[in-house]
Amino acid sequence: MRKINHLFIMLLLLIPLLAACNNSSKEKQVHKSKTTMVKPKPRFKDTPTLYFHGLMGSYKNEKPLVDAAKEAGKTNSVIRANVDETGKVKLKGRIKKNAKNPIVEVNFKDNTQPDFSRNGIYASNVVKALQKKYHINKVNMIGYSLGNIAIIYYMIQNGLKKNMPRLVKQVSIAGHYDGAYFQELPPSFRQPKGLKLDKNGKPNKMNQTYKQMLKARPAYKTNKVKILNIYGDIGNGGDGVVEIASALSLKYLTSGSKYQAIKFTGVKADHGSLPNNDQVINKIVEFLW
Repeated sequence: MRKINHLFIMLLLLIPLLAACNNSSKEKQVHKSKTTMVKPKPRFKDTPTLYFHGLMGSYKNEKPLVDAAKEAGKTNSVIRANVDETGKVKLKGRIKKNAKNPIVEVNFKDNTQPDFSRNGIYASNVVKALQKKYHINKVNMIGYSLGNIAIIYYMIQNGLKKNMPRLVKQVSIAGHYDGAYFQELPPSFRQPKGLKLDKNGKPNKMNQTYKQMLKARPAYKTNKVKILNIYGDIGNGGDGVVEIASALSLKYLTSGSKYQAIKFTGVKADHGSLPNNDQVINKIVEFLW
């Protein structure tokens, strides 16, 4: 009996020690768990710039600006992001460790996608692929025509998410935010007749897609994106496809950000020529880098 009592007393004495060891082990596990949650540093210093082409376009439409950036010594690293119809992204090429202002030529295989939200998913998947491979935490974006809508929907879907890269600078080329006016277009895409803007860029009439894009406003207000809005005027109040009022309605969608707009006229100010216009390209290069 004395032996049993002695063992019982020894056990009581050991319990606090065992508990202490157990707690110590748990503390180490918690600490280790917290350490693994720390986001890895980006693999290069400069902010990558993604370029989104327009309707029926491809990465080839992005070449003039990319080549100009190379020639000006603004970048030494260019890769391509191919996106298939399902949204799967394949990165072609590799961004150098010492990359200077890396550029990503985005190429949508489904380049006639009428579902603007899906274009946003395509853009988001490209950013996620870059984030996974290069641990990026911020991006610049250039959009031409329909490519601009992909950027707006990226902001709707991700602009307030802390775990997604932040949009720093945005270039809009010939954006049809409140639609373009063609009878062939469905009403949700068509520019409303008699479209006018107030001093804040707010349209007096909004088509269905513009109303949906209003969801991006909180993200722009929070992120304070630097925006350059480029539009053309060939003498008829627009670039031949997009009217000035529709292009400038971007201001209201991005209210709270640092917004500026530049009008281009004359030769190569039409919708199709703006991305190839040397003056436009020079202004974009100056703005981004």
